[in-house]
Amino acid sequence: MEPFSTFNHGVEIVDSTLRDGEQAAGVVFSIEDKLAIAQKLAAIGVHELEIGVAAAGPEEQAAMREIIRLGLPSRLTVWCRAVENDVQQAAACGARAIHISFPVSNILLQAQYKDGFWVMEQIRSLIPAARHHFEFVSVGLQDASRTELTFLYQICRLLQDSGINRIRLADTVGIWDPIITFETFDCIRRQFPDLPLGFHAHNDLGMATANTIAAMRAGAGSVDVTVNGLGERAGNAALEEVVMACRVVLQTDCGIDTQSLTDLSHWIGLLSARPVPFQKPITGKGVFLHESGIHVHAMLHDCRSYEAFMPESIGRPREDFVIGKHSGKAALRVMMERWGVPAQPHMETQLIHLVHHHPQGIADAIGRCPRMAPAIGRGVHVDVPQVDRNVFDVRAGNEFQERPHPGQFADDAQ
Repeated sequence: MEPFSTFNHGVEIVDSTLRDGEQAAGVVFSIEDKLAIAQKLAAIGVHELEIGVAAAGPEEQAAMREIIRLGLPSRLTVWCRAVENDVQQAAACGARAIHISFPVSNILLQAQYKDGFWVMEQIRSLIPAARHHFEFVSVGLQDASRTELTFLYQICRLLQDSGINRIRLADTVGIWDPIITFETFDCIRRQFPDLPLGFHAHNDLGMATANTIAAMRAGAGSVDVTVNGLGERAGNAALEEVVMACRVVLQTDCGIDTQSLTDLSHWIGLLSARPVPFQKPITGKGVFLHESGIHVHAMLHDCRSYEAFMPESIGRPREDFVIGKHSGKAALRVMMERWGVPAQPHMETQLIHLVHHHPQGIADAIGRCPRMAPAIGRGVHVDVPQVDRNVFDVRAGNEFQERPHPGQFADDAQ
């Protein structure tokens, strides 16, 4: 077993924003939203979209029919419980692909008054019918992370000759770590080398993306994601994180247009009323900002010094440095040149003193509001509570947020 072995197989990205993403508490997408989301995801190269839940009611079924009518190049999959009626409803929507989810852990089976015998019988009953109606049949093992490996083997053994297209292991409550994820997938892959495997991660302990990459290293041929990690409880593996981890960590291109990731992320943030956090990996507004004097000095020589990848690769411009409490003279000198303020040693000393002794807002205001700089550079007094409140919120503790602008990401939303 080689957990850091070279990644050498393809992988499909399965996006569940329209299914698991909308299951996030309080999130509702209109039919128009769903159509736009499906089109955008297909346009950037997502291989498969989970477009909804068969048993969620007439409105959900109507939305799924409309999405299917778009004729998108991505595979469109309907999520079903392991009951015959769900399979029939998915077929009635015109779907060509289905995912059937079986609870497999003792805790879930007991909560639903079922047992392992029921699982095996439902597989024998439902899979032939599903294969009759659908071109692509995926079987999910819900709560696989709390299921005995021996029972997972029994299920896989039953499924391997059934003609299904994929078996998907779900870390439903997000309790796996990357090592356990890798070991589990590696064991199953070695026992059943011809069985296509997928992975569905949850982020309850903050390890969804890491676990997803571990599953891929161990042989998973498809992985589930949602935009921004939107989903139940703490969410899922984030599409933008997994895609960029594929590129940076696994050094493989999974076929997604990374130039669209930033706009997509913030657009979904608006539609879901879940704004992208300032420091969210990949697409947060603050993830390419540098304040530390040591970092900035190195970045001026080579922008790769303190960045894992270039911001341009995800469709965003290179950020200016932030002038703040930890800034050094090198950053100040560069910023003053950009502001058109003549660089003079005494002025640099004064500015360093200013930003180091006003850590509760003025430093960020200078760094993100260049038109303030000439006045500050000339020694003009600035009252911190009055710093351009139409553009910035300046709060205690150096917390800084830029106000959203009307019409932001409007082009993507249309």
